[in-house]
Amino acid sequence: MRKIFLLLTAIVLHICSFSQVPKAPERKEGDGPWTQLIIRGVILINGTGAPPIGPVDIVVEKNRITDIVILGSPGAMINSNRRPKLKDGGKELNCDGMYLLPGFIDMHGHIGGEAQGVSAEYVFKLWMAHGITTIREPGSFNGLDWMLDEKQKSAQNTITAPRIFAYTVFGQNSKQPITTPEQAIEWVHENAKKGADGIKFFGAPPAIMDAAIRENKKLGLRSCCHHAQMDVARWNILNSARAGMTSMEHWYGLPEALFTDRTIQDFPLDYNYSDEQDRFEEAGKLWKQAAAPYSEHWNKVMNELLSLDFTLDPTFNIYDANRDLQRTRRAEWHEIYTLPSLWKFYEPSRQSHGSYWHSWGTEQEVEWKENYRLWMAFVNEYKNRGGRVTAGSDNGFIYETYGFGYIRELELLREAGFHPLEVIRSATLYGAQALGMDKEIGSVEIGKLADMVIVDANPLQNLQVLYGTGAIKLTNDNKVTRAGGVKYTIKDGIVYDAKKLLADVKKMVDDEKQKTGWQLKQPGME
Repeated sequence: MRKIFLLLTAIVLHICSFSQVPKAPERKEGDGPWTQLIIRGVILINGTGAPPIGPVDIVVEKNRITDIVILGSPGAMINSNRRPKLKDGGKELNCDGMYLLPGFIDMHGHIGGEAQGVSAEYVFKLWMAHGITTIREPGSFNGLDWMLDEKQKSAQNTITAPRIFAYTVFGQNSKQPITTPEQAIEWVHENAKKGADGIKFFGAPPAIMDAAIRENKKLGLRSCCHHAQMDVARWNILNSARAGMTSMEHWYGLPEALFTDRTIQDFPLDYNYSDEQDRFEEAGKLWKQAAAPYSEHWNKVMNELLSLDFTLDPTFNIYDANRDLQRTRRAEWHEIYTLPSLWKFYEPSRQSHGSYWHSWGTEQEVEWKENYRLWMAFVNEYKNRGGRVTAGSDNGFIYETYGFGYIRELELLREAGFHPLEVIRSATLYGAQALGMDKEIGSVEIGKLADMVIVDANPLQNLQVLYGTGAIKLTNDNKVTRAGGVKYTIKDGIVYDAKKLLADVKKMVDDEKQKTGWQLKQPGME
């Protein structure tokens, strides 16, 4: 068993073999914070599940929301006497008729790596341009010291970046392989002392998983897990939740907990986990091996997870290409905002993680469509019964580019059955709750930090207006235009022009294309 654990660890570290990427440069973007900022005339979607209300004026002093003033009914004349007064040294932001939401929280945000050839600046600006003001980095694959340095700079707003919660992969940088519960506990304490916010697991022998998760919880830290197939037969999502884990990533470990007529996934006898075509093709057949929706065992597993206040972070978007590879590969933002090195990483390859398109077609996509139907049914019902579902992207893989993939995640939550207001709550308040930060961020309420997103179109009517490319709109005189695209991202009371951030990213991509002479071409069509 020890050899299997060490093999799994080696596979994980190979798959996630990120090297340190260039640090984000000193911040040149954003205005503020001011002693007072008044955002005028917005329609407020506060993130709690409440419907829109407005127009309202929102008052921020330094980095706190100090007042939310309802100005009357839409379309009615506003009585200027009701509006909060601007103090000396204050700043007004006229956003009449625009929609304001809490800053988005990406619960699964990796910051690139050497294989992708992307800089931290590229990733951070794409996130911020899409209204993402907080990320959880599950893994800190660029090194915990590197990650904590960027986290501190973000907290001080000396770089343009979301606030960062840094998790470490279990066993990362251990002086020796962890083979006993005692060693696991020692590593957990060292990880906490270094300043990590939590741990990400991929799997380990049960005694080691149990000891590490429980000790981490005692220290007041959080944990998550990608229950990889190499260990899931002996430790699934229920084992993790019972030990005190706070969230699961993707969906691995959940179908296995739902098995009723088997204990191991129905692997073909020539299956090899190191072959990613095998790994992901067979993963697309896993949900139909689980208990049927609303069956006795399906309900039993769900109810136990609910009783343990467990969080699901499904990352639907990162497997979206599995059910429609051509659509995902042809997303309109790739030509403008995907770096050549990142596009190369996405292409079919036997080396790059998540580039497993050895032979992918109709049969695989049909299986994955059914996989999504069953997976989404569980996630939606979990939400309906009061469970916490968050929004995470895991971008930088499988044709999902940073920022854009996060908005796609919101669309997929909608497809799963979430009302648009439930989608926004998952992207904001529920993410804050999962991080233990809901007293500070996650909703637009008096007393909370000033993290907000402003868009000049209604995202509830069409979530696509949150994409940096906006949404197509046809005018009455038959002119094709674009609606939306985040206008302002406000983090810690600092106002960022989201479209300017996107322009910076476009220049990075253009400069790289010019330097290398690269042109985007579809795989195999040279």
